[in-house]
Amino acid sequence: MLGLAMSSVEHVIWHGLRGALLMGWEVWWALVFGFLISAVVQAWVPRERVESTLAGTGWRPLAAATGLGAASSSCSYAAVAVGKSLFQKGASASATLAFQFASTNLVWELGLVLWVLIGWQFALAEYLGGLVMIALMALLLRRFVSRRLEQEAREHAQSADSGHQHHSAGGQMSWAERLTDPAAWSDVAHNFRADWQMLWKEVAIGFMIAGFVAELPGSVFSSLFLAGSPHALQIVWGALIGPLIAVLSFVCSVGNVPLAAVLWSHGISFAGVIAFVFADLIVLPILAIYRKYYGARYAVRVAALMYLTMVLAALAMELLFGGLGLIPSGARPTASRVFGSVSVDYKLVLNVVALLIFAALFWLTFRRGATDPVCGMKVDRAKARSKPSAGRTLYFCSEHCLRAVEAGEPTG
Repeated sequence: MLGLAMSSVEHVIWHGLRGALLMGWEVWWALVFGFLISAVVQAWVPRERVESTLAGTGWRPLAAATGLGAASSSCSYAAVAVGKSLFQKGASASATLAFQFASTNLVWELGLVLWVLIGWQFALAEYLGGLVMIALMALLLRRFVSRRLEQEAREHAQSADSGHQHHSAGGQMSWAERLTDPAAWSDVAHNFRADWQMLWKEVAIGFMIAGFVAELPGSVFSSLFLAGSPHALQIVWGALIGPLIAVLSFVCSVGNVPLAAVLWSHGISFAGVIAFVFADLIVLPILAIYRKYYGARYAVRVAALMYLTMVLAALAMELLFGGLGLIPSGARPTASRVFGSVSVDYKLVLNVVALLIFAALFWLTFRRGATDPVCGMKVDRAKARSKPSAGRTLYFCSEHCLRAVEAGEPTG
């Protein structure tokens, strides 16, 4: 009996790990190409002019914040940190939240991975729904956050520890010049590496959770997603429970897409998938960060506002795509379809190309880079702040890290 139980556990572990690895193989090329596009935009599109327009109210700063967010890293934690910096410098609450929504829902890599794993309809709904969510947030903000509470939150953020603000490289060169300039590609490489350093654990955990959740009995999903209930109830329930599953899973950014694919294959509604993917800004660790940055009252109200907009935007996408007949119908994808397989096909070629790109960009950071002794970030020696120390030169990602060393703080 004991041997049978051990065999069953080993079976679950093996299939969970196998599923995680196969899903990684399925989307590796999309991740690399998505992060590459994001790194190019971050390194070669100057942000200073955009940042200067974020203060004040109205649709103009909201649109600028949305554009800046879409051009940023998809890391939820980075989005929250940059959002706090913008808020400290005078950006409105609506512009700050628009930046965070765009940075986590309108970025290239998220759409590519959604498309590869469960279909273009989900990628399109994610982008359109992200815009709807930003509009809803702007319209509903004052019902949750008064001007007085917003000002209190700004004062709280300004008094909070600022941490490391790792700004992207700008550049005055033309696009044609950047394509042939090693320094310009070094900017891309360092942004690319920084994004991977921030996100690789999230992505890996997302694959692992998806692999093991897929091993749960089908009856668990049938009960959770109200199988057999009226279709309208399943749609609304999926939108309501999707963000809550995301909150409890602790996985955010691109890392939650694999689990979204598993949830779709096991019966959650279209709205539930979209709401689940939206919810990476309200996972428990990020809620704790909101409380630290802005205070408990503001954090609770903003989290409630985010949850409401996620649910409403997901339901809007269900109605729109359902009305247009774009929601995939028929049998849901099987586990073998979600997790894919390794074979000699176009994915093999794309994955090999992606591996070469990945290796080349990381090699460029080693060749031109140095490690910040305070925060451990890899920086370009030609552009980093520097300080002679004990016969060698130290390089820093920001004034914050440089001042830490000058103040005598221990280095990492």
